[in-house]
Amino acid sequence: MLHDLIRILGLWRTRWSWLAAGALVAMVAALAGVALLAFAGRGVSEGLRTGMLAGAAAGSLLLLRPLIFLRPAARYLERLVTHAATFRALADTRVWFFRRLAERLPGGLGLRRAGDLLGRLVSDVEALDGLYLRALVPAVAALAVVLATTLLLGAISPPLAAIVAVPLACALLLPPLLAPGAARAAEAVAEAQGGVRAAAIDPLLGIEDILAANAEPRASARLSAAAETLTAAQERLSRRSAWGGASGTVLAQAALLGALGYGLAGGPGVAGATVVGLFLALAAAESLSALPRAGIALAAAGAGARRLFEAADTPAPVAEPVTPAAPPAGHALRVEGVRFAWAPDREPVFTDLSFDLPEGGRLALLGPSGAGKSTLGSLLLKLAAPGEGRILLGGADIATLSHDAVRARIACLTQDARLFDDSIAANLRLAAPDAPDEALWQALDRAGIGETVRALPEGLATGCGEGGARFSGGQGRRLALARVLLAPAKIVILDEPAAGLDPSAERAFLETLESATEGRSVILITHRLLGVERPTRILRLIAGRAIPAMG
Repeated sequence: MLHDLIRILGLWRTRWSWLAAGALVAMVAALAGVALLAFAGRGVSEGLRTGMLAGAAAGSLLLLRPLIFLRPAARYLERLVTHAATFRALADTRVWFFRRLAERLPGGLGLRRAGDLLGRLVSDVEALDGLYLRALVPAVAALAVVLATTLLLGAISPPLAAIVAVPLACALLLPPLLAPGAARAAEAVAEAQGGVRAAAIDPLLGIEDILAANAEPRASARLSAAAETLTAAQERLSRRSAWGGASGTVLAQAALLGALGYGLAGGPGVAGATVVGLFLALAAAESLSALPRAGIALAAAGAGARRLFEAADTPAPVAEPVTPAAPPAGHALRVEGVRFAWAPDREPVFTDLSFDLPEGGRLALLGPSGAGKSTLGSLLLKLAAPGEGRILLGGADIATLSHDAVRARIACLTQDARLFDDSIAANLRLAAPDAPDEALWQALDRAGIGETVRALPEGLATGCGEGGARFSGGQGRRLALARVLLAPAKIVILDEPAAGLDPSAERAFLETLESATEGRSVILITHRLLGVERPTRILRLIAGRAIPAMG
């Protein structure tokens, strides 16, 4: 757990100034409370010593006035700064984790449940706020309070300082003592939360099949069982939290009783010191009250960090070369003797795949489902790497090129190309973030959907809806094509680009492809040709090889 939490702090290093500022303001707010009660205790003790309580209180009130305003102001500022620091740190963590997932998902993370991945991306990241807000900040503030209390009482009465400081110091040890045991319970809660999300989300993703099979009762029973598991795990964690809270209360009360006992045993001469000790013990108790929860927060953050790193540390399917070669000048493509399997224990998809695509060439690769058509697209985009053989781009082995260099020259339109729940312009600019509106319109016109978009009231600002629900299947496919055309890539992979369209829409879309991709090298991956594609070469994928088509 400690190693994972240290790694998280390392991810936050760019926000250390914010984190340090939040901790500093928290210390100021806590010490203002100590000073407030110290002056109040001093006023009471002076009044007891002189017998003029009202006069002593009036004198102390002059010192209390600035603290009365400083403490709430410091508390308010503490909330602002610590939460701002946390939000920035968590945003950095989400971006880092998303990038790690983006590099690894093409090869599979072993996370077969959508809810589990969602939980790691959302809830486990959110659990990390406890590392700073509910663990580090309270611990730093409490440490400052204990040190200040010990120093102040030490100047008045060293024996009293020892009596009060010992239980307070023990309270400081509660978070590291509670965290290891609570970590197991927190991990069980995190796993159970993933189970609940999976049990809820998976049936919704396949709701048609669930309803068609009358499987709603089984799905409900599975969700209920997952919820019961989560409840049990949360109860175990709550019991540990309750025991920790009780321990902290006992130690804080021990400091108060110690100060009171010191006064009763020491006689009238120590009454003033005792009063100050009681007031300072009260001030320390307020800061120390959050420490038991800090141990639970550490455990929850540690469990979330472990699950994040478990996914993020999965080896990338294709590692970047240590020293990438310079991008080649040309873009002729050559595949030589490629052998590939998705896993060592699975049958190879390709056994000896070889073909050439000259610059400006148009290659059609035909084959039934399972022949490896989509796998070839993954290999060409460096989403997977050949087990044997090599792929040359402009004469350079793509294994020596960076991912960005390869994907800047090769674009892909897949059969399930997704439109995101954003504007048309934002969806298109995924391929070219700095493209002006004129370039967007040119791409839309080449894809045969420019006039449709112009007729929309909001034009390029029109929202596409989740999964492109705002448009028909054919329109969505043309918008996805426009996105591909906007990219500067010289090679375009069309992977079953018209799948799912009705025959007339399919033919019209393929005719658009022929004119829209003019001037680029094209690899059309499909299970059949309609006669409108006009490729310069046709190959069939058979038994892991590319065989020239006959007839």
